[in-house]
Amino acid sequence: MSNSSSISEFLLLVLADTRQLQLLHFWLLLGIYLAALLGNGLISTAVACDHRLHTPMYFFLLNLALLDLGCISTTLPKA
Repeated sequence: MSNSSSISEFLLLVLADTRQLQLLHFWLLLGIYLAALLGNGLISTAVACDHRLHTPMYFFLLNLALLDLGCISTTLPKA
């Protein structure tokens, strides 16, 4: 029994054909990107500005938010 796989079609290739699907894809990804930027920005601002949130748990939450900002800012615009 051999272990092999083959791809017969690429499902996202249909997006390149239709202008309406391209626009839908663009607006959907833009909405996700802006929501992630807003959410992570609010977390970063809250942790940085409130002195009661300067505990190890919020320090790691701030690092996670900054890491997510970096990841989403490099991968999502490529799509």
